[in-house]
Amino acid sequence: MTMRKSLLWTVFLLAASVPSMAQPEASIEAQIGDITNNIAPAVVAKGAPAPHVTLASRMAALHVPGVSVAVIHDGKILWARGFGVTQLGGAPVTENTLFQAGSISKPVTAMAVMHLVQAGRLNLDADINTYLKSWKVPENEFTAQKKVTLRGLLSHTAGVTVHGFPGYASGAPVPTLVQVLNGEKPANTPAIRVDTTPGTLWRYSGGGYVITQQMLLDVTGQSFPAFMQATVLGPLGMTHSTYEQPLPAARQPDAATPYDQNGVAVVGGAHTYPEMAPAGLWTTPSDLARYAMGVQKALASQSRILSKATAAEMVKDVGMGHYGLGPEVGGKPDHPYFDHGGVDEGFVSYIAAYDRGDGAVIMTNSLNGGRLGNELMATIGREYHWPDFAPKENEVAEVSPQLLDAYAGSYRQGRFSVVSISRNGDHLAVKQGAQDLGDLYPASDRDWFFTAVPARLTFQVGTDGTPTAFVRHANDMDVSASRISAAEARQIADELAAKVKNKTQDPATEAALRRTIDELRSGKPDYDRMSPTQAFIIKLQLSELHGAVNTFGALKSVTFKGVGPGGADIYDVVFENHATQWRILLGADGKSEAIGVTASP
Repeated sequence: MTMRKSLLWTVFLLAASVPSMAQPEASIEAQIGDITNNIAPAVVAKGAPAPHVTLASRMAALHVPGVSVAVIHDGKILWARGFGVTQLGGAPVTENTLFQAGSISKPVTAMAVMHLVQAGRLNLDADINTYLKSWKVPENEFTAQKKVTLRGLLSHTAGVTVHGFPGYASGAPVPTLVQVLNGEKPANTPAIRVDTTPGTLWRYSGGGYVITQQMLLDVTGQSFPAFMQATVLGPLGMTHSTYEQPLPAARQPDAATPYDQNGVAVVGGAHTYPEMAPAGLWTTPSDLARYAMGVQKALASQSRILSKATAAEMVKDVGMGHYGLGPEVGGKPDHPYFDHGGVDEGFVSYIAAYDRGDGAVIMTNSLNGGRLGNELMATIGREYHWPDFAPKENEVAEVSPQLLDAYAGSYRQGRFSVVSISRNGDHLAVKQGAQDLGDLYPASDRDWFFTAVPARLTFQVGTDGTPTAFVRHANDMDVSASRISAAEARQIADELAAKVKNKTQDPATEAALRRTIDELRSGKPDYDRMSPTQAFIIKLQLSELHGAVNTFGALKSVTFKGVGPGGADIYDVVFENHATQWRILLGADGKSEAIGVTASP
């Protein structure tokens, strides 16, 4: 994820429709109008006035140039429509505009794998190395205990490293699949290895699907795009879809241009993903809806690709991570659903469908598409009364106007991070820097809930009742912020602006970065030198970071390059096998508040 200069622009809502297959056109137009004119928040405050927020205004606020949607009802595409533009100043998005599906590529790949399993050509529980020819999973102490299997690879339980892939920018060298597997130049991700006993934990691994891709090449003798076209895309009628990477020149006019979270186009356009199985699908919402309907038909014994038993195996929870063999799974036992999200550079998408009947696909050409997609999915869930996706309704407690005024103010969450809370009628509004975090409603005097995201906030007060701090609860993580004066908030903003403008290096960050790299290499970070939030994140990612740094080889040089918009120092760090870029921000106490690494362009 890159941070670039904001670009001001206006989105005009444009549309192109597919005729109704299940309901009168007037009824469908009314439904679409209700959705696009009344975007729902993630959480609804009971009794509060219903928000009147349009899709166009949310797209403009979130810097999302284009979005495309398809809705499934009763096993058929009810409607499909594009909104916004393929690129700023460009053509409107239509139902046939192509987007990169990111990790939604995985469950589509899984359907092809399950087809071969059903045909007896593959065994879900066999050692994957019995199928691999061009490359083998390296044996170690973990594979000695239990072998890597297709079941583990498809469900992210095989103990395999490498979470995801950034792709390769236009003009950059693109590695072969074996180079990706071995983490060899010009690959920009570490070697894909087994670093824990297969079957003992769930950990998302795009690397596991790269192994699956290599296995399919070795077993079928076909190119991956050709195999997927013959096995899934063609039979399901996904006529606009392809796994070809990069997208053929003749089809590029049909594709949306990717944008970052600030509304700036990705340099050179779409990235190339040789990691096709986990990230390489170009498609449309209507085609992904056909994939979802294909699963639904298989579960109803109406498919030539998968039998009912095979499809049921694919969407059955493996018991870890709420995953089946490809898709995520959820819902109630009598009304389950399967879903998956997807992110490629400048593209964010989401698919969800019940095992029977309904579903939706949302695709965007912006890294802010995740938040917009969540809001759209909640709105669609509300419109069609889908219990698992409609906004959650929370009771609102009565609080005094004096309490609203008391909680309003500035709160310091980090060295340069200030959260501003202001009164907005009978509730509060929250911003973090320039980012709008939405409205805040009281569940009690101290406990409040956000409507924009499923998060809570607890205020802390002193003995005299004056607010002193808050704790934000979200994603199984608590983040604290201390109350500060308006003058202190202005001083922090001025310090950040000066640091960014003057590219002022923190003299302690290089030593802290070198120490962190050494600790990650040993697999023993000193969490006492990190903020609680950063320690939480590093603990979650330690296995992958440990493997990556060791794959990079010996450290050769660390060079200061500048300062990011949030105040983090940026360093070009060259290892024996990889050139990388790191960002590090130290708090006033000298502890690391933020640490991140990406492969250099």
